[in-house]
Amino acid sequence: MSQSYIEQRTERTQWFLQDRFGMFIHWGLYAIPARGEWVRNAERISNEDYQVYFDEFNPERYDPKAWAKAAKAAGMKYAVLTAKHHDGFCLFDSKLTDYKSTNTKSGRDLVREFLDAFREEGLKVGLYYSLLDWHHPDYPAYGDQIHPMRDNEEYKRDPERFVNYLNYMHGQVKELLTDYGKLDIMWFDFSYGNLKGEAWRATELMEMIRSIQPNIIVDNRLEASGEEGGSIYTDNPSLYSGDFASPEQIIPPSGITDEAGNSIPWEACITLNNNWGYSAADLTYKSAKTVIRKLVECVSKNGNLLLNVGPDAKGEIPRESLEILEEVGQWIRRNGDSIYGCGEAGLTKPEWGRYTRKGNKLYAHLFEESIGPVNLVGLAGRVKQARLLSDGAEVFLSRPWNASLYQDDAFFNFARPEHSTYPLPDERDTVVEITLIEE
Repeated sequence: MSQSYIEQRTERTQWFLQDRFGMFIHWGLYAIPARGEWVRNAERISNEDYQVYFDEFNPERYDPKAWAKAAKAAGMKYAVLTAKHHDGFCLFDSKLTDYKSTNTKSGRDLVREFLDAFREEGLKVGLYYSLLDWHHPDYPAYGDQIHPMRDNEEYKRDPERFVNYLNYMHGQVKELLTDYGKLDIMWFDFSYGNLKGEAWRATELMEMIRSIQPNIIVDNRLEASGEEGGSIYTDNPSLYSGDFASPEQIIPPSGITDEAGNSIPWEACITLNNNWGYSAADLTYKSAKTVIRKLVECVSKNGNLLLNVGPDAKGEIPRESLEILEEVGQWIRRNGDSIYGCGEAGLTKPEWGRYTRKGNKLYAHLFEESIGPVNLVGLAGRVKQARLLSDGAEVFLSRPWNASLYQDDAFFNFARPEHSTYPLPDERDTVVEITLIEE
């Protein structure tokens, strides 16, 4: 792959690396059984038995404007909605299938309403599209690794007919790219086994995508899954390697780089509880403190956080999710400068937390209280001033009497006398903005 491809990827992802924080939304028929988005797989549910959920789907309380306001208030800058998940049900008015929201009791093009509402709030928009389809008659079923009917011999299918599904899938992607205005992200999910890369006619698909919306960014899952990364991790990425990597339910220990050590765009997709789709019994929600610290961790490693919510069958984001998002947003309103446009600091991770950086602004994210002053290893003579980011309050720079052995380090504290111990102003993450002396 030519250097120009890398340059194009860099240009396309500039906004992505600036915005850093997005909302993932998994929503569909599976919100009715309310046992997660893989319920068909886990319980071996046939199309016929799953039909009851299509027949009753009517999310009367779906208000995408409320979703958009919640995302914006949380400090999120973009959002990605499942236009079609593995069950094949489409939240948009596709001309290629009857298995869509406009044919339910709802009668609504849910994707169009989502896009309109989020754009109105100034948020960038993306659509998730599953490469799998457990509803389509020509998608492999019996013998497949994960199809609900993988063990049912009555669902043997002629492999020659898979081309019909590929034509359908390509056609739906084209619909989304041509009928719904400018999209910022196309989020494919996912490759597995022999179904990866050119098995999806990936080169043809990417050429079509670029011909319609050349600036859209695409994830790496045309040739990868959440388990493996594909050629975007190498020095020679394929045409369909994607613009960003998408580690799932894990934050890479050292960020993501290519073989030469160059940072590549990446985004960790993480659930707020333990399921992507709505699960009524799953109340294991992450705290706002955890979300804040994991967002900081991603940014400190040059990555983004795509945080998921799973609306219920009526169309509402669960109260628990909204409360967490609200608290995260309160923190970001006071500390967002340490997130947006920031990345790796080029310094060793400190014992008390993490660093993010933007130019000569170094942000110290303190997760642990210090005994005495806070040590900035190796920064002696490099610190011009320090301020509490949340309110601009002065933070005291000094060399305490008991630090004579640490001549290469700088120190700060939140009050005087500087050698005393003081509680952190924000136990979730206290951020100190350090202005570095230009070198």
